[in-house]
Amino acid sequence: MLRTVLKLAAALAILSHASLGFAQQSAQTQQQPPAANQPLAQSERPLAQVPVAPVRAGEADPSIAPAATAADMDSTPKSLKPLSGVPHELSPWSMFLSADILVKVVLSGLVFASLITWTVFIGKTIELSVVRRKLRAALASVREARSLAEAQFSLGRKDGVLSQLLDAAIHEANLSDGIASDVGIKERAASSFAEISRAEARRIRLGMGLLATIGSTSPFVGLFGTVWGIMNSFIGISKAQTTNLAVVAPGIAEALLATAIGLAAAIPAVIIYNHFARVTKTYLELVARASGAAARLLSRDLDRGHRTMLARAAE
Repeated sequence: MLRTVLKLAAALAILSHASLGFAQQSAQTQQQPPAANQPLAQSERPLAQVPVAPVRAGEADPSIAPAATAADMDSTPKSLKPLSGVPHELSPWSMFLSADILVKVVLSGLVFASLITWTVFIGKTIELSVVRRKLRAALASVREARSLAEAQFSLGRKDGVLSQLLDAAIHEANLSDGIASDVGIKERAASSFAEISRAEARRIRLGMGLLATIGSTSPFVGLFGTVWGIMNSFIGISKAQTTNLAVVAPGIAEALLATAIGLAAAIPAVIIYNHFARVTKTYLELVARASGAAARLLSRDLDRGHRTMLARAAE
């Protein structure tokens, strides 16, 4: 009995010592967890439970995927293929370079028309400012003149519309010397004044016809380029057999560029034409004033000549 009790006590002591060591080892394991990316040892990896079928001779391994063939690659949808013909930058210059030849001609013509518009604007602005200033100065210089000769002397050798009017009046008075009717002389002088005024109006309006033509036709020329470009775009869409926006957008953008350039050429032309119409009207009013001043000087000379003749006859 005593031996049995001693054996049981020794067994309990051994079991308690073993359990204490296992508890300490478990605590250390919990304090130091293994790294997440650390691969498992070869002995700790689980074995695959999937049965592997034997491969017979002459048969392909089913675990190896077959390589993609050329037919499979060609079966890829066209909308997913890279587009090599589409320009990377849709700037006006790149769209012009990639446009159709007819659209290029239309765009070049519209740009040239816009260049003509601004050239006429600069030239006519300088010309009108110079001729108005000269005519105002000439009218101011002959305001106090009493005769045609005095007015011509005050102007000197200046070339202008008032000088032409004075020369025409003197020429008509010399040609009508000896004619007693003053009414006929004034009518003939007025006819010469009207011709000079019309010639001056034609000269000062030179270039405005181009502005009117550009302003009225440029939008339609740009619209023609747009229609042609959109037609080519639809033809390209039908050939490509896709409605991808990356394929459709460049052609339509090139077509709409023609309309934009047409409007950019037409709008300034119309505005500049209306501006010059007002300025030209003001200048022609000054020409009419100069014609009236020459007619008054001629009338004074005629009346003065008749008085001289009457005084001589009375003597």
